[in-house]
Amino acid sequence: MGHHHHHHVDSSTGKIKTAFFLNFAFTIIEIIGGLLTNSMAILSDALHDLGDSLSLGLAWFLQKFSNKGKSESFSFGYRRFSLLAALINGVVLIVGSVFILTEAIPRLLNPEQPNATGMLILSILGILVNGAAVFRLRGGDSMNQKVMTWHLLEDVLGWVAVLIVSVVMMFADLPFLDPLASIGITLFILYNVVSNFIQTMKLFLEAVPDGVDLDDIINKIGAIKDVQSTHHTHLWSMDGEHHAFSTHVVVEADATKEQVCNVKEEIKNIIDSIHLDHVTIEVEYEDMPCSITEPAHH
Repeated sequence: MGHHHHHHVDSSTGKIKTAFFLNFAFTIIEIIGGLLTNSMAILSDALHDLGDSLSLGLAWFLQKFSNKGKSESFSFGYRRFSLLAALINGVVLIVGSVFILTEAIPRLLNPEQPNATGMLILSILGILVNGAAVFRLRGGDSMNQKVMTWHLLEDVLGWVAVLIVSVVMMFADLPFLDPLASIGITLFILYNVVSNFIQTMKLFLEAVPDGVDLDDIINKIGAIKDVQSTHHTHLWSMDGEHHAFSTHVVVEADATKEQVCNVKEEIKNIIDSIHLDHVTIEVEYEDMPCSITEPAHH
């Protein structure tokens, strides 16, 4: 089982850091701009950017943190902290989105005229800043970086929407376009956030990682020559990328060392396709009681 150590970490952390500062400074400009131009679309984009700044800030902090390796209190290392970050981030964005919807929907019914010129200027700025951040994060290999790049690309699209709305409103009196764009952007954010949130919760609750058929693995292990039976087979994930696996297999009472080694080898071959950082295979002999007693079945 290869242990992948990150050599590219510093470049990755540096890139995330730059993107974070770019984004955060810009989010503040946006919130002020949204209030000054009286534009809901800009405020909902500001929320999107705030979410990204939070993700970037947490990603940057955790990228540094999760590379610390393990400590006495955290024997698995700090990988799960990134899940915690994702969870906090999800909550912030869901609350923010709900708030924006409660503001934007009434606006659809009696639209207020936003300042279209101000919106145009801000949207051009938005496209430039987020574009620069995407450019900075491109080609990252960490999961964190890939996710962030997508986020920022979505931001660019949000700004393109604001740009189009502002141009239309400069020539036509259609103030309802602003809350409409805002609702569109917010629903898009919500859809993404909620699906990520569900994923994160599943990882938190130690669900079997997506795309892995645990029953199939158990059946294959049971079918190995010399394996009498198998129990306590668990597969869970540290952070969505790094998984851990453990199982107990029972072999004949007089199994040789060679047979035991073969069994372990075969189990490793079965689970080889999964990216595992921790594998524990407990071998028990038939006449030995299991160290973890199963509840008696009546």
